[in-house]
Amino acid sequence: MTQKRQKGQLIVLSGPSGVGKSTVISELLSERPDIYFSVSFTTRKPRVGEEDGVSYNFTDRATFEAMIARDEFLEYAQYVDNYYGTSLKIIQDKLDAGVDVLLEIEVQGAAKVRAKCPDAVLIFISPPSFEELSRRLHGRHTDDEAVIEGRLNQALLECRQIPNYDYLVINDKVSQAVAEIQAILTAEGCRTKYRENLMEGV
Repeated sequence: MTQKRQKGQLIVLSGPSGVGKSTVISELLSERPDIYFSVSFTTRKPRVGEEDGVSYNFTDRATFEAMIARDEFLEYAQYVDNYYGTSLKIIQDKLDAGVDVLLEIEVQGAAKVRAKCPDAVLIFISPPSFEELSRRLHGRHTDDEAVIEGRLNQALLECRQIPNYDYLVINDKVSQAVAEIQAILTAEGCRTKYRENLMEGV
């Protein structure tokens, strides 16, 4: 009989703004409801359709900086003049209960997670081209041209960090990107360090 794993797997997804991370994650979680998606804290304003506690935990700068002072974050970073951070206690409780945890964080935060949690699986989601990324950012109709230009420049810098990730998934078609992430998680779950305790009488 299959036993529950003693420790959950920490999965980190990063990628430039506009690459479609939210869509990919939504599809992934519909197929894998056993994964806990960690909702980050942020000081940025909600976009149309975003819900507090679902998309992000929206907070103000003073509250966020007080949480930093109390060492409550697994990682935090500033991105386009806003703070983003991941609650340390929530993540640790889930992992200790044997639940896999998914984080969506940018490259600075991912580097901090890798330093603190060397066993974390880091996946970078890339656009098929920068022309396509520009098209997607313009298609959102949420930012002016100057902001979009800043996001594209930031995307170039982020893509230079791809060698620091374990896997690269190109989001040309959402269903294919999700299938590749599923394959990665299946392979990672089969690692001997996670499965030795499942063997009875050996």
